[in-house]
Amino acid sequence: MASLKLVCGLVLFMLVVEPMATTAFSCGDVVSQTVGCIGYLQNRGGNRPPSGCCNGIRNVIRLARTTRDRQTVCRCLQTAARAFSGINYRLVGGLPAKCGVRIPFKISPSTNCNRYPVHLITVSIVRDRTRMKY
Repeated sequence: MASLKLVCGLVLFMLVVEPMATTAFSCGDVVSQTVGCIGYLQNRGGNRPPSGCCNGIRNVIRLARTTRDRQTVCRCLQTAARAFSGINYRLVGGLPAKCGVRIPFKISPSTNCNRYPVHLITVSIVRDRTRMKY
């Protein structure tokens, strides 16, 4: 029953937020890539986020190539986090480190999406001791 509510919530969220997107991808794309993180961020996933969550975070970073893209991702993630109850923002803030991703701004509902994502030009993804720049 909880998974049915989650799916219904995601569909409703995508219908409401989809018109906001004006980039090569949509908020629905961002949400579908990061939905694997929801259980972990609601304290239902143990000490580490699932690999699907971290892979989704990496995919979203790859989508966000321009300043406008990064601002859209930021806004989509903020809206998505508000759409789900029980999100632990301490876990949200620690998600980049847990997934081996570095971003130069705090992931928070109070982040000014118009200011910080501009600096996401060189996001580092740390994997197997190799650092790749995107």
